[in-house]
Amino acid sequence: MSPSRRSVALLGATGSIGVQTLDVLRHESERFELTAISGGEQLSELAAIVREFNVKSVAVKSAEHRATLGELISREVSIVVGEEGLAQLSASADVVVNAVLGFAGLPVTLGALGAGKRLALANKESLVAAAPLVANVRHQPGAQLVPIDSEHCAIHQCLASSPALPGYPDVRRLLLTASGGPFRGWSAEQLRGATKADALRHPTWSMGDKITVDSSTLMNKGLEVLEATALFGIDAARVDVVVHPQSIVHSMVEYVDGSVLAQLSRPDMRLPIAYSLGLPQRLTHHWGDLDFTQTMELNFEPPDREAFPALGLAYEAARLGGAAPAWLSAANEVAVEAFLADAIAWCDIVALVAATMDHYVADPLDSLASLHENDEAARRWARASLEN
Repeated sequence: MSPSRRSVALLGATGSIGVQTLDVLRHESERFELTAISGGEQLSELAAIVREFNVKSVAVKSAEHRATLGELISREVSIVVGEEGLAQLSASADVVVNAVLGFAGLPVTLGALGAGKRLALANKESLVAAAPLVANVRHQPGAQLVPIDSEHCAIHQCLASSPALPGYPDVRRLLLTASGGPFRGWSAEQLRGATKADALRHPTWSMGDKITVDSSTLMNKGLEVLEATALFGIDAARVDVVVHPQSIVHSMVEYVDGSVLAQLSRPDMRLPIAYSLGLPQRLTHHWGDLDFTQTMELNFEPPDREAFPALGLAYEAARLGGAAPAWLSAANEVAVEAFLADAIAWCDIVALVAATMDHYVADPLDSLASLHENDEAARRWARASLEN
């Protein structure tokens, strides 16, 4: 590898963020070398990525997957397995992109930061669930956490004009924008009849099924509130959500003097991906350029928290602190999985999460073992609710 090129480990390479990261890397091959990847069941896609980018290391779920992938690649490649394999690759590159879905991305987050690497984070669940544990490893020399979520990446850029003092005292509040999802403006009666096809029909973003469903319930935005508090050290009371259907303003920072800074671009996830890879420089490809010679309308409105109670659950989890966000995230994963499997209706998703949160017992979350215990307990209660 050329000394001027940064090595990149892309973990979760076959998902939506992974595919878009590959597109950025194709355009920036002189700056970056993809050295490690991971994936789930899509072994033929993993093999194709290995061949195209000459990847040296791959992590897969099982020994069976390792054998199958080895046959598909038919050349010498290091193939590691399971959670230990993910942790190994998370310390193997200059920049680690965590695009693993859900709680399974936690070993990557902890491994990359613990090894003093730059973590380009698209996996919000691991940060939401394990915020106290992630905070400990962020102090490792060289560790750097750059968010890929368009909203948090926008906040990251806006805060660049502020002194990085603890708690950002010059900031009055963070304003996370939400498209409103596919059900913006729907009545309660309409929502009772919402189908899976309706929920997966996002108006502006192309994302994986789980995140798209989360967007439809606004749980995605609730998780982003929790993520913002963990990323920037700002209390949830200073994080507000505003619906912006055009998805042009990706988020804003309001300062104590009334000034508001915003980051604007077309809705294209390749822009925050490129930002997280290139920092402190900006890569020159125009992923999100806007045409200001054309008439543009930007609308903002408050979210309907009565119709979308997931937001309230997230703020309550933030108030409780400790392991409460981990319970929220775990219960939501179980509920969305059940919805996508046609086991529950759309309206039952947040109801199941709320029922699970009723069983939460305060826990300060001071160890990885405690986190796993809480995650398992939340999933157990959520699955029990499914059976009732």
